[in-house]
Amino acid sequence: MHPGRLFPAVLCVFPVLAGAGEIYGKVSLGAAPAGAGLEVAARCGDRSYPAVKTDATGSYNLVVEETGKCTLTVTREGASASLAVASYEDAAQADIVLEVRDGQLTARRR
Repeated sequence: MHPGRLFPAVLCVFPVLAGAGEIYGKVSLGAAPAGAGLEVAARCGDRSYPAVKTDATGSYNLVVEETGKCTLTVTREGASASLAVASYEDAAQADIVLEVRDGQLTARRR
């Protein structure tokens, strides 16, 4: 196959990734890693993205199609907290610290 024909073929196979952004990071509970099983979902503009689960180190990785202002929502044991982040064409890191204040789960950027 001619090398010039390979690029359009790759775009057909991975159409969502072309122009997509990535938001990734680690979730911690205070100073400790959050661990596995927390859910991190995104809303960018009018579009919602399904939650992904954190791994054993508290890491998450979301792929979003929009760039600009997004809201991440982290859910732990039925409680949720949200924070604003920005999505770019390239990857954007958003490390999140969860804390319980006055009985409410809160989230902030590290």
